[in-house]
Amino acid sequence: MSTGPGADSAPAPKNPAHPGDPGGPGNPGNSGIPVSAPAPAATAVRTRGGTFRSLRIRNYRLFATGAMISNTGTWMSRIAQDWLVLSLTGSSTAVGVTTALQFLPMLLFGLYGGVIADRCPRRRLLLFTQTALGLCGLALATLTLSGHVQVWHVYLIAFLLGMVTVVDNPTRQVFVNEMVGPKDLRNAVSLNSANFQSARLIGPAVAGVLITAVGSGWAFLINGVSFAAPIIGLLLMRTGELHKVERAPRGKGQLREGLRYVAGNPELIWPIVLVGFIGTFGFNFPIWLSAFADDVFHAGPGTYGLLNTLIAIGSVTGALLAARRVVARRRLLVGAALMFGVLEMVAAATPYFWLFAALMVPIGIFSLTFNVTANSSVQLATDPAMRGRVMSLFMMVFVGGTPIGGPLVGWLTDTCGARIGFAAGGLISAAAAAAVGLILVRAGGLRLKLDLRRGHPHVIFVPRTPEPEEKPLAATA
Repeated sequence: MSTGPGADSAPAPKNPAHPGDPGGPGNPGNSGIPVSAPAPAATAVRTRGGTFRSLRIRNYRLFATGAMISNTGTWMSRIAQDWLVLSLTGSSTAVGVTTALQFLPMLLFGLYGGVIADRCPRRRLLLFTQTALGLCGLALATLTLSGHVQVWHVYLIAFLLGMVTVVDNPTRQVFVNEMVGPKDLRNAVSLNSANFQSARLIGPAVAGVLITAVGSGWAFLINGVSFAAPIIGLLLMRTGELHKVERAPRGKGQLREGLRYVAGNPELIWPIVLVGFIGTFGFNFPIWLSAFADDVFHAGPGTYGLLNTLIAIGSVTGALLAARRVVARRRLLVGAALMFGVLEMVAAATPYFWLFAALMVPIGIFSLTFNVTANSSVQLATDPAMRGRVMSLFMMVFVGGTPIGGPLVGWLTDTCGARIGFAAGGLISAAAAAAVGLILVRAGGLRLKLDLRRGHPHVIFVPRTPEPEEKPLAATA
């Protein structure tokens, strides 16, 4: 069960399911730009405490266990797929095309997947999508092990995987809320990311050994079989313990309704814009790392797997730190994105393999901090009846930009070299983070304040003008 991808400056966006919550997007007095006082809701969550508190819930434990197994298979398959395409074609552009085809359906049909996720029983949808993903893995394994695989086979199966993901991604994102409820949603989203990235520690390393020893086909076979685990977990869930969530009725104009909802809510639109830039240009690791391993450091699939494993170590660390965090802040979202881009540029320039490899860890930390922060803040700021459509838009811009960014970055990497391609992705990510940060500050009527006193936040955003109660009496009169 592939998990996706994935808060900020002051109290986290509140859950609009609670009408008395002043931070909900429906409150006309809410500017959409959080300020610095902690919210009562956050205090309530803090009393439940614990990095792994969502695992106390039986249904979520089943979900997480199945996801851990299938995620390991998915990472094995990703590494094997990238290396197989590179072996068949010798082209980084071809690796980019494969990635683009896998995410093209999300760009074209992603919002429809959100409508389906809002309308239909999500557990039933996941049973269908996980079965389909497993069958795709088995098909690629059969072609590869039989010796008949060609690059167009990989392209076709990548596209079919993308079509299934159109429904699977938003459904999986919003099903988490049904298992754990709104109070533990942020924690569960963080643990999902930690789960996915923990599998990344195992999958690439095992895939590197398998590819070297017996070829890519066995990695594809293990991936196909691994989807039995989430299917069994979904079947064993106690449906009576799932939280009831309002489903959208069938009707016309639901896509437009979802887009208008996001466009009119600053808590949603700007994090999604930033996610779009970084997902399109900053997360092209299959292209860059395979090119660095092959062309720059003249190594094999084992080194490629090692670099992915190091990113995973950082990603798990970032996800677990996010799981401990109760109140997420908008400045964390922007700051993590900015540091992610800067570190990519530094890694692109380093001439030493050991330093390049070491930089993969902090890159992983900041990438997951950004991903989890964006994901959980958008979900918590969204009305439950709209959550499927909003998360489908979130995933559409996050992975749907890959059909644009993948071939473009692959072409740049082939033409100008791996270092230029990697540096360009980091530069765009950092510039997008800085621009969105400035827009959020100006839109919220805030200014940057530095406080160097010990025990105080050193960098905070405060209103440009004093609050009304702080104004002198003469000015008030």
